[in-house]
Amino acid sequence: MEYRIINDNEKDRFDDFIAAFEWGDLMQSVEWGVLKSKGGWKPVSVIAEENGEIKAAATLLARPIPKTKRCIMYAPRGPVMDTKNRDLVLGFTDFIRKVAKDRGAILVKIDPPVPVEDVESDKNIRDAGFTHLSAQGFGGTQPKCVMQLDLKDKTPDELLASFKEKWRYNIRLAGRKGVTVNMDCTRDDLPVFYNILKETCARDGFMVRSLTYFEDMWDALAPKGWIKLILTYYEGKAVAGAVAYLFGDKAMYTYGASSNEYRNVMPNHLMQWNMIQWAKENDCKWYDFRGVSPKSESGELDAHLAGLNRFKEGFRPRFVEYIGEYDLILSPLWYKLWVVAVPKVRAFLKRRGRK
Repeated sequence: MEYRIINDNEKDRFDDFIAAFEWGDLMQSVEWGVLKSKGGWKPVSVIAEENGEIKAAATLLARPIPKTKRCIMYAPRGPVMDTKNRDLVLGFTDFIRKVAKDRGAILVKIDPPVPVEDVESDKNIRDAGFTHLSAQGFGGTQPKCVMQLDLKDKTPDELLASFKEKWRYNIRLAGRKGVTVNMDCTRDDLPVFYNILKETCARDGFMVRSLTYFEDMWDALAPKGWIKLILTYYEGKAVAGAVAYLFGDKAMYTYGASSNEYRNVMPNHLMQWNMIQWAKENDCKWYDFRGVSPKSESGELDAHLAGLNRFKEGFRPRFVEYIGEYDLILSPLWYKLWVVAVPKVRAFLKRRGRK
């Protein structure tokens, strides 16, 4: 097995491997690294190769720690490999460790989208030297729990019939009320979407990224056909929008926005139905609604995001919980400072900001 950093002329080959992998995620692509580089991250893409065939891949994002020569590294939704293959996990981790140490990293964080039931993969990752982290908040840096609607071997009529009755009614209601969905928006439509997104975040208490971030995202992903911007209109006014990804045979609903006005005409229900049909038309095996709250001990979804959870549940997707985050600790002293001191500083600054 050969382990190495990819060359510039291998980017498409690297992306093709990620896209074709069963759970390969867009955030492990070279283009995602390009996007994150606009915000100060430094990407490096590495592979394990045998007889000319890629067996494992990871895009590692390095974030410098201010006023030091150290950094943290993160492989969002990676590394991408058969995590049941113990020798591969151990060997690839050793190479990642070397690459990270050469760049002054104090840790490497990973969160592969492997089901929580996969105890064999969990053991292999731990045995390679990773420490499993307890879930916090939404479940981690990336959502630990998602909902996915299986699309294969189902017709659009069968999919629609599987939704909760109220959701089917709301889809038809939006159509009767004259709600329309534009599935072919362009970069020029991003400010319209962004204004609705700001309204949504203010209402729900979420932080919002800058418009520039979404423009950079479009520039990085649109040439590959991996991003879709959707806007939903009522009486000529944009009242809802979404950003979705199309990567390999997977579609992902990632950012959603809705106006405080005209919510009674159910624009989001019709928009989601159009997006699900778009994913089906592109031969996707599933439509990923992305993050939901983890389930409580009783088996119910946590009430923290009850409204969001309830909306997604109405389309009858399956609930998927991943194994979560792991840290490969490369400098115990720096790591302790990072996980103990930094959160305290952030909390202090947040408190000051509220005064």
